[in-house]
Amino acid sequence: MTRLADLAELVRAPAALSVPGDVLSGAAAAGALGRRTPALAGASVLLYWAGMAANDWADRRLDAVERPERPIPSGRIRPATALGVAAGLTAAGLAVAGAAGGRRAAAVAVPLAATIWGYDLLAKNTAAGPAVMAACRGLDVLLGASVGPAGGRGGREAPPAARGLVRALPAALTVAAHTWTVTALSRREVSGADRRLPRATLAGTALVAATALGRPDPVPVALAAGYAGRYGAAQARVLADPSPARVRAAVGAGITGLPALQGALTARAGARLLGLAVAAAAPLGHRLARLISPT
Repeated sequence: MTRLADLAELVRAPAALSVPGDVLSGAAAAGALGRRTPALAGASVLLYWAGMAANDWADRRLDAVERPERPIPSGRIRPATALGVAAGLTAAGLAVAGAAGGRRAAAVAVPLAATIWGYDLLAKNTAAGPAVMAACRGLDVLLGASVGPAGGRGGREAPPAARGLVRALPAALTVAAHTWTVTALSRREVSGADRRLPRATLAGTALVAATALGRPDPVPVALAAGYAGRYGAAQARVLADPSPARVRAAVGAGITGLPALQGALTARAGARLLGLAVAAAAPLGHRLARLISPT
């Protein structure tokens, strides 16, 4: 019988703390924070968990060689069960998004789900892998903006939902750029990295942190600095010693440190207290990562 702990490991349950901030930062940037935002964040978490389960199902033969301790190759979860979990969570995520935001949210959630599955089944081990995963996170940010800004006007202006997506695009691109760096590093978790890779991702992290600042404001500045300091330090250690263990640690830092970046983006949009709340998930995720690996 499949244990709950094994399912939690399959979907990297604690890593989902890095997910709601996507939707919240997108909604804040679009001026669309409201009663539908928590449900959209929940849909995002379900789709993230679906992607993790689909990832392990797709990698089950490779993991039998490289990571035999994972739930499927270790025999704790059957491949069919993992595939069923992935499909069920995908359906649930789409249903919640549609119920919360109607056709506007579904218009983003469906491409998001398709991109997640496309990454796991087709793109992951190709040169396009980091870009496709970055697109997943970018779409996740836009999901929060999909219902449009509150109080939008009609007339000759763009429809409210379209205006919200445009407003949230800079935040989506920032999160996508961060995701590219993490995904590029993750492809070297087993083999170790050439030093050129951490040099490139460190430069990317510096640029991401700079774009999260916006106008001079102590809250986003502090959060962006915290994000860059922790994730950047982990990458600097890879630059000094590009071993698989150091690369895995940097990937973990990139995943668990993402809420600080999301918090900076949320605060930059004017929701300072919410930004601080989003960023608070970073230290919690770091602690939980010691129990269940986020990678």
